[in-house]
Amino acid sequence: MTDPQETGRRTADELVRRLAADDGSGADELLAGLTEVRDLVFVGAGLTATARADGRRLPPAQRAQASTRQLALGQLRDRHRGDPEGLRTWLRRSAEEVLFLRGLREAATRAAG
Repeated sequence: MTDPQETGRRTADELVRRLAADDGSGADELLAGLTEVRDLVFVGAGLTATARADGRRLPPAQRAQASTRQLALGQLRDRHRGDPEGLRTWLRRSAEEVLFLRGLREAATRAAG
């Protein structure tokens, strides 16, 4: 039997990879294949862990902004707790946030020298 946490993490990584490759239809297809709320939540947990890890690598002001955006994503999740379609929206926005944080980190690294 597969570990749902590991499966969620792998799916989260794949979602981010597809969005990074500008494969929006592939990301939508991946999300459409997730029909159980439990599976959606495990993917979200993987995305949240990734976003928080990436956020901790940012300069203090950007880290604070990232934390605020994570709270807003949590509120979106909470509003759609039992709604798979709403949770798919949360997952897509969460994956987009991971990409945004990575872009911020790259910009901060370039600016630092």
